[in-house]
Amino acid sequence: MSTTEASGSGPKARLPTPRRAGAPRRRHSGDATTATLLGGPQFRREDGLIPATSIAGRSLMTVITIMTLLAALSAALSLMVFDASADWRAAVSQEMTAQIRPAAGRDLDADVAAAVAATKAFPGLADASALDKAEPDALLEPWLGKLDLAGLPVPRLIVLRLDPGKTLDLAGLRAALRAAAPTATLDDHRFWLERLARMANALAVGAALIFVLILVAIATAVAFATRGAMAGAREIVDVLHFVGAADDYIARQFQSHFFRLGGKGAAIGAACAMFVFLIARLTLRSATDTATEMQFDVLFGSFAIGWRGMLAVAIVAAGIAALTALVSRWIVLRRLRGAE
Repeated sequence: MSTTEASGSGPKARLPTPRRAGAPRRRHSGDATTATLLGGPQFRREDGLIPATSIAGRSLMTVITIMTLLAALSAALSLMVFDASADWRAAVSQEMTAQIRPAAGRDLDADVAAAVAATKAFPGLADASALDKAEPDALLEPWLGKLDLAGLPVPRLIVLRLDPGKTLDLAGLRAALRAAAPTATLDDHRFWLERLARMANALAVGAALIFVLILVAIATAVAFATRGAMAGAREIVDVLHFVGAADDYIARQFQSHFFRLGGKGAAIGAACAMFVFLIARLTLRSATDTATEMQFDVLFGSFAIGWRGMLAVAIVAAGIAALTALVSRWIVLRRLRGAE
């Protein structure tokens, strides 16, 4: 019988071949892994449990970049529209409009002058002024284009500015206007204020829901990536447990790896969002369509996000990077402690 075989009732087992004196000791894969982790010739301190660059890591970073871009665009656009809505409501709540419609047998200019005189001295109003004949045409131009409106019965407008320190009697004001000009109608803008408030609230709720869905998608992607990374580094994790590494230490390694991935992806997504806003603003400024430009100015102002928008984009990017790290740490600790 060979010196490397042992007899027995069961299958023959191979025994280790005796090592010649002076020959280097052969290391098994487990010994090599342990030696590498503990300071072998191939060990580098900057190496982590997970490869710094991998297909899965690049894919996750791409997903985080896209999601950050969408979240930043949603947050910045919501902020812009909300600020524009606040400006609309502030402007509209300080003014009212009276319309004097042309009628057969009546002098429109005389009716306008009488209505202005009746409203200027009315309690609760700070001022009243009639728009020039050309100003209503200019207001309609963005929607109708440059048309000759001389033959159309375009009403004359009177702008009434409210006195914030006094109470206004709307019923008395309507009666005074009707007495001065029978074709006068008063628009107190309450209907538009309510619609603007509802629109701003709906936009805020919609943006919040979109943001929550984006966070859920990012957390799901990070969870799957973390489980895959743990499966790939299972043997290394076992060795670390063997040499006494705590679960918290192993979780920190995964957390730092995914925080770097999330930070890079979030930074790229935030930069892309800023670039999109810059391109949109430059494109809008160079637009030749005056009506489109004016409508965008009404909806979004100058389409500039300003420092508050930049801060919102930065907060979104930082929050997504932190979420990536926290989700990976939570998944690792659950798996190490047998919760999954």
